[in-house]
Amino acid sequence: MLNTMASHPASNPNGLPPGAPSSSLPKSDYRNAMARLGAAVNIITTDGPAGRAGFTASAVCSVTDEPPTLLVCLNRSASVYPAFKANGVLCVNVLAAGHQALSALFGGKTPMDERFAAGRWSRKTTGSPMLDDAAVSFDCRVVHATSAGTHDVLFCEAVAIAIGGAAEGLIYFDRRYHEIAAPPQH
Repeated sequence: MLNTMASHPASNPNGLPPGAPSSSLPKSDYRNAMARLGAAVNIITTDGPAGRAGFTASAVCSVTDEPPTLLVCLNRSASVYPAFKANGVLCVNVLAAGHQALSALFGGKTPMDERFAAGRWSRKTTGSPMLDDAAVSFDCRVVHATSAGTHDVLFCEAVAIAIGGAAEGLIYFDRRYHEIAAPPQH
């Protein structure tokens, strides 16, 4: 189960301290600017007592290598939220080139069984589904969570890793997918 940090009673609904200015930045301006922040495309999966679930995310990054920790942002209104909160484990599957259709399946309203039928999956330490042909997968335990706006920020300690064969990736930039590949090493 996630250890969600309770909001401080003296803070405002935006999570800012009393007296701090809140942003008057229009949501559309922020979203348009964020479209220019290129990011890896990931499928985040979980399985456990609350069931199997998965979603597409670009809000994933490294926190520290000691202990090996990533963060994943998850909207609290997402249909998958209860499963991730209750299971307390997840796998960050970093998508490789050619995974655009799989990303779209996990990013839409497709039923869970159909999402998982579209890929080949295995399991390591936590039991969360690990995409066999991902660029890399991080099998994780959620060790902490905190709320920020509409999302929970999940701090996830990697307990197992699987590195894919090809050094190719999928990024999302300017509202489109772009395939990238590492140059051959000489």
